[in-house]
Amino acid sequence: MSGSWSPAQIADQVGRTVLVTGTTRGGLGHHTALELARRGARVVLAGRNRDRLDETSQTIRGEVPDARLDHLVVDLADLGSVRSAAGRAAAIGAIDVLVNNAGVMAPPYRRTPDGFESQLATNHLGPFLLTGLLLPQLAASGDARIVTVSSLMHRAARSAPVEDPRIQIARYRRWPAYAASKLANLLFTFESDRRLAAAGMPVRAMAAHPGLAGTHLVANGQVGRSRGGVATILDAGMRAVSQSAATGAWPTLMAATADLPGSTYCGPGGFRETRGRPTLVGCSSLARDPVQQQRLWEISEQAVGLRWP
Repeated sequence: MSGSWSPAQIADQVGRTVLVTGTTRGGLGHHTALELARRGARVVLAGRNRDRLDETSQTIRGEVPDARLDHLVVDLADLGSVRSAAGRAAAIGAIDVLVNNAGVMAPPYRRTPDGFESQLATNHLGPFLLTGLLLPQLAASGDARIVTVSSLMHRAARSAPVEDPRIQIARYRRWPAYAASKLANLLFTFESDRRLAAAGMPVRAMAAHPGLAGTHLVANGQVGRSRGGVATILDAGMRAVSQSAATGAWPTLMAATADLPGSTYCGPGGFRETRGRPTLVGCSSLARDPVQQQRLWEISEQAVGLRWP
């Protein structure tokens, strides 16, 4: 399978339900949802803004007129919003795949309503809580998987974010904070897969990264928007040196649909994992550290007020 996988290998998804977070039009989540809808899955688009969810739905239906799409409004940076959304999601029924795709990249320093730094909150703590709350629906599918989108930047993290997340230990630096949150995605994936297997639950956890993909994340993080003025320049520059967002979604699609074991990590198989068809990739030794995995899990449970599985 190494370096040879493409969306052409996605099996029929009719009868399957997939929830994808962070589905802004043109981004990784949009293209992940599009390909799964194209193959017959019922796709729940989850995001902060109802208008943007409508925009993505319209774009997907422009290519797949009979796409089965639902919406779930949720702000992953707000634990109250996550709990509310999970309550509404009960009406969805069994969930076969949860794609934790939503994220922010290197924004200015901000604390969330719950007192957490915004990148750790959005990229890890919110998804940690949402996944735990949706676990009964994932288990109900009988063979579910959790796919969390990490980044090559996880390798830049010098340490795991395992201190009290409500306390600022050092001066905020946006890129190291981003790297730490992406490391957290992998620590979460490997520890959740271990715990789910130990609990005998029919749910696997895996991760993916898009390589260098032309999305709006850089512009959104730096100036808070993806269009207009400096944002347009940043966005164009990122796209000029990257593979497309559509291709960047391929590792996520591979993790979500291919016959793979838990704790799998998928990424581009080309130059330094920045581009190309997806394959199985490695990660930093820190991401595989079982002590850090367990410590982050315990800190996360305390932070969000939920113990699972």
